[in-house]
Amino acid sequence: MPTEILMPALSPTMEEGTLARWLVKEGDVVSSGDLLAEIETDKATMEFEAVDEGVIGKILVPEGSEGVKVNSPIAVLLAEGESAADIATTSAPQTPEPEVAKPAPKAPAAAQNPVAAPKADEGGRVFASPLARRLAADKGLDLRSMKGTGPKGRIVKADVEAATAPKAKATQPPKETASASGGNKVAAQYADRPHKEITLDGMRKTIASRLSEAKQTIPHFYLRRDIRLDALQAFRAQLNGQLAGRGVKLSVNDFIIKACALALQQVPAANAVWAGDRILQLEPSDVAVAVAIEGGLFTPVLKDAESKTLSTLSAEMKDLASRARDRKLAPQEYQGGSFAISNLGMFGIDNFDAVINPPHGAILAVGAGTRKAVVDDDGNLAVATVMSVTLSVDHRVIDGALGAELLNAIKENLENPLAMLA
Repeated sequence: MPTEILMPALSPTMEEGTLARWLVKEGDVVSSGDLLAEIETDKATMEFEAVDEGVIGKILVPEGSEGVKVNSPIAVLLAEGESAADIATTSAPQTPEPEVAKPAPKAPAAAQNPVAAPKADEGGRVFASPLARRLAADKGLDLRSMKGTGPKGRIVKADVEAATAPKAKATQPPKETASASGGNKVAAQYADRPHKEITLDGMRKTIASRLSEAKQTIPHFYLRRDIRLDALQAFRAQLNGQLAGRGVKLSVNDFIIKACALALQQVPAANAVWAGDRILQLEPSDVAVAVAIEGGLFTPVLKDAESKTLSTLSAEMKDLASRARDRKLAPQEYQGGSFAISNLGMFGIDNFDAVINPPHGAILAVGAGTRKAVVDDDGNLAVATVMSVTLSVDHRVIDGALGAELLNAIKENLENPLAMLA
């Protein structure tokens, strides 16, 4: 019997995606592990692999299709000995089925709206996705009473959710959501001014939702320190001179990543995340680093950063940043971690307050290193390169004294860089 290839869930929160490009065509022979398509989520474009072997009998969803629901059929795979004729007789969503006589009371509604009832096979079985069937069973709903909006009238998750509203209200015009209503009011204020309206893509919607949630639900507090970079800059120049033959060039950000990773080991109670009804204290230092891309940002995670050399961290960060800009990161590469770094120093920003990326316990906002007048240890006036940092802390996870201890450890590591290699 032909096998339906379903839209995969490529991240824990994915409900739909865009089928960006097919990497196979009808008639191609595929084996387990072969690449079938490129799928766009709200965060990345990822390759989708075959699980079974067979022949691509029919492609149901053309490339470029947006809003393809998870677990909806996108293609049909034929096993050995099967042909296209088997698709027509066994896979209802791909071919038109003979209409089944409907009870008299239903006939007028069906005549007015051809998709008022889902298509069924000759045995009267209604065609619905596995997820839709499970949801309908959980809610005690009859699939035969629903409209199917999926391919060829197939009932999908959204149809079941829509059917939970009372029928008396089904014909009422949908109410505007609070955000849509607010957006319309703002747009009306600027209707007489020249402007361009930019539609939100999946990434921008996710960023807006997560950061709004973060500021509304996380009790932030902020700790600030100035860090002298002269010793680090001298040490960095020395190391880069020695590593030039290997094509390695360390950045200040590489040292910051290492300093934070070691500080999380030195203050283990701060290496923690908020888990709703508990705190999870991590053993390794998994440090996320914000990377700006067109239209948004990623926070790829450098796992086990405390045990990696500076050159390894540098190479790994360059690779993650490059693939982040191409939206080629896998979910496991930008999810997780307990701590994040956001560095705007290269843009000339002196200091700023970063928003915590839940469920992280803290994020370090890094400003530019600038030459300033300072008082040295002997009480004399001197000039030094000083970098301002701000640690945003989730008070549910880390208290004030613990946060101060963590920030002090970061400062000590950066001002004594040689000790980080001990």
